[in-house]
Amino acid sequence: MRRSSFIASLTAALVSTGCLVGPKYARPTAPIPATDTFKEAEAAGFKPARPNDTLPKGKWWEIYNDQTLNALEVQVNISNQNVLAAEAQYREAKAAIPIARSALWPTLTAGPSLSEVRVGGLYVGSGNSYRLYELPVDASWGVDLWGNLRRGVTASVASAQASAGDLENARLLYQSELAQDYYQLRGTDNKIALLESTDTSYKDYVMLTKNRYAAGVASPLDVDQAESQLYGAESTLVDLGVQRTQYEHAIAVLVGKSPADLVIPPSVSSLKPPAVPAGLPSELLERRPDIAGAERTMAAANEQIGIAMAAFYPALTLSGTGGFESVGFQNWFSLPARFWSVGPALAETLFDAGRRKAVVAQQRAAYDAGVAGYRQTVLTAFQQVEDNLAALRILAVEADKVEATVKAADSALTVSTIQYKAGTTNYLTVITAQVTLLNAQITAVDLQTRRMVASVQLIQAIGGGWTTSQLPTADQLVRRN
Repeated sequence: MRRSSFIASLTAALVSTGCLVGPKYARPTAPIPATDTFKEAEAAGFKPARPNDTLPKGKWWEIYNDQTLNALEVQVNISNQNVLAAEAQYREAKAAIPIARSALWPTLTAGPSLSEVRVGGLYVGSGNSYRLYELPVDASWGVDLWGNLRRGVTASVASAQASAGDLENARLLYQSELAQDYYQLRGTDNKIALLESTDTSYKDYVMLTKNRYAAGVASPLDVDQAESQLYGAESTLVDLGVQRTQYEHAIAVLVGKSPADLVIPPSVSSLKPPAVPAGLPSELLERRPDIAGAERTMAAANEQIGIAMAAFYPALTLSGTGGFESVGFQNWFSLPARFWSVGPALAETLFDAGRRKAVVAQQRAAYDAGVAGYRQTVLTAFQQVEDNLAALRILAVEADKVEATVKAADSALTVSTIQYKAGTTNYLTVITAQVTLLNAQITAVDLQTRRMVASVQLIQAIGGGWTTSQLPTADQLVRRN
């Protein structure tokens, strides 16, 4: 009893001194602008506002009020293979938590055996054989004196949170990619409608030149030039079909379907981007899932430093063995057949040629790389927001100029047509006006498309209405596992 009391007292004393070895994690500073404002937002006269005030939470695409887009976006979350892969990786990361937690508890094993034993002929009682019945039960517990096991759990939790951020970032990435492809497709639909209208107009001009040629007031060159314009427009119209099918196929893959299984009917629509307030740069750190994932990865790397440092200290293991052993089955579980042993063991590495020191240095370098990666992710996020704010501001100004160009070119075509019919100018003047008008109209449609794409990219850049509050907490992850 005295030995047992001594062992228990020694174990209790050692366990009570347990502590966390290694650096305490603190989120590093991020390179936020001193004024905490976006330069391009100020230039555009935007007022700081929270995106969540205007973006539907979880379904940011609904801000565009397009039912076809809404139906397609919902399918990304359940059918996109890249999103499903990210979701599986998240489940894999969560499964690592109970694996890490299991190290905090004792390991219990049993190994019943039955063996036939014969003693050699040189010993007393030799030449006989007997059966040996054994039922040993072994218990072992590695005491977490220095916090390396607890840090392992914390690192697993942080890694799972980082994986959750990666999953949300994948969802946002492919949802925004679908929206961009969708508006590229709708922009192509608008250009197809424009070219079809132009084709009709150019056919009228071909008929005009043929009638004037038949009346002897125009040359065959006028007819050839008119037909050349017509065929050029028709070839462009045919080529747009290639672009449209490619966008449709890309959308099909994004929603997890074969291209042959998705048909998006053509539709001509007025493409006007909604207002998307960018908010404040400091808030961006809480709204981007990739920033959240990078921060959690950095936290996991910090725990690895502590785990590596704990290797410099002795490891305490409590182990015990007990069970029953008998040469007869009928006496196997009797009190005389029992046996047991229990006690603590300390192990310390005395020489490893600098291995542990190198591992600590390795983990510190990995953490420093994580800090740099985190800050680079923040800088990239700021750049993406500023880029798309600038794009929306500048493209809006350009759209006004192009609209004025379209009106002037349309007026020029009307005047040149009247003059041609009156015989006061040649057909080359008409052709020049036609080319100018068509190019301006195509540019106007392209600008509409680019503005819609820029608005989608801005929503992606500010996190799509997501916040870090949606990351699973440590308690939630531990309870679920």
